[in-house]
Order: sequence, then C-alpha cells, then structure tokens
Amino acid sequence: MKNPIADLNKIFDSRIRLGVMSVLVVNDEIGFNDLKQMLELTDGNLASHLTTLEQAEFIKVHKGFVGRKTSTTYTITPLGKQAFKAHLDALEKMIRKL
Repeated sequence: MKNPIADLNKIFDSRIRLGVMSVLVVNDEIGFNDLKQMLELTDGNLASHLTTLEQAEFIKVHKGFVGRKTSTTYTITPLGKQAFKAHLDALEKMIRKL
C-alpha cells in the first residue's frame, strides 16, 4: 500500500503558506498589507513565508509605486496553481481512505 502522505507537498505543511495559497487561488492578485490583515500576521512572519513560496516559483512578486508609496502585490503562478491543486487532491484522497 502506498504511503498516504507521499503526495502531499512539504511546502504546504505550514498553515501560513497554505493560507497564502488559498487566498491567491481565489484572487487575481493581492497586496502585502491586505494579505497580512487577512491572515493576521506580522510583516516579518508573512515575508519569510512569501519568500519560500517565491523561491519555489509558486507565487510572483510585483513591486511598484502608488503615488510615492511602494506597492507590493502577489499573484499565483501556473506552477503554484498546479502544485496547490495536487496537494489538495492528495489531501482529499487521503481523507477518503480513512
């Protein structure tokens, strides 16, 4: 019998990264401050998890300016969508076997 957790993606072990991906799946893009408020996180905590997702190429960072203020937004990449869907599918399959 196959290991039931073998298809789960280790990057999504973190509830914060799971939350970020869940938000990005249903939003075309989201700003750093909106994401921070939604997930009730500190700047540093959110930033470190976003870096992990960016390094895995699951999200894309867009930096720019709104007036004189910097603006950072995030979008999910096609690879990120695929990896997140595969993770959710693996969770679903695991639950059904219990």
